Amino acid sequence: MTIAAGAQPAIALSADEFRRLAKLVYSESGIVLPDSKKPLVISRLSKRLRTLGMQSFAQYLALVESGQGGDERGCMISSLTTNVTRFMREEHHFQRLRTVALPPLIERARRGGRLRIWSAGCSTGEEPYSLAFTLLDMWPEAAKFDVKILATDIDPQVIATATAGQYSEQALEPLPAATRQRYLRPVATRTGYYEVTDVAKGIITFKVLNLLAQWPFQGPFDIIFCRNVVIYLDAETKDVLWRRYAQLLAPGGHLFIGHSERISASAVPYFHSEGVTSYVRTEAPVRDAQPLHQR
Repeated sequence: MTIAAGAQPAIALSADEFRRLAKLVYSESGIVLPDSKKPLVISRLSKRLRTLGMQSFAQYLALVESGQGGDERGCMISSLTTNVTRFMREEHHFQRLRTVALPPLIERARRGGRLRIWSAGCSTGEEPYSLAFTLLDMWPEAAKFDVKILATDIDPQVIATATAGQYSEQALEPLPAATRQRYLRPVATRTGYYEVTDVAKGIITFKVLNLLAQWPFQGPFDIIFCRNVVIYLDAETKDVLWRRYAQLLAPGGHLFIGHSERISASAVPYFHSEGVTSYVRTEAPVRDAQPLHQR
């Protein structure tokens, strides 16, 4: 998840209005908007104002700060974020899945155990589908066992795209030809687009989820992917998020993070490094890991 680039400012935004918007964005998503992002906010949200028939940010703030502004607050976050992703992004993570993380988990699931993977901040679905393709390549019968991939994102629009599972030929270029042939089929109504097959879709559940709020599941997860999500969060939010992941990961479970991200000092007792931006959960019990929205 990255902050989107935008065009030139279209509607005036005062310093106080920007401060109020930045405070609201932070409380809703944990994203920090420094003053340098003011032109971007103007550009992106001006489009929302025009859609709503509003002439000023004062009108917009009256809506998003009100009790009736929940839906628009979601649109606001969607407007200010751009989901940059691709299939098999950071290939070294998938190589580690194939060689280290998945083999013992597959063997356990074959014997009647469960296998749970979470793609947190899944964007338009390329990451969870890459996980499904990797797993199914190693174990074609996975869908017949207790195997699930949970894929979540704060943005309902990208979750809708991910659920549909339709991608252009260009987007599919990182995938090997054999994978494309095995798990994708042409979309009859969209020239040049391909849809993920039911066998891969069937092991993935897509849900809208704000990582700062209460999580409606208890785990444990065996693998969590949270890549390029925390880079725009402040230190306190990152600390809480790492501890919450630790709370849901089974001991020995794997956490994969983005190439520019690092585990914060407060979370170090719960993880040990197992390669580039790859971590394994220790046995240490986790304390003080409540959602920020409930603190």
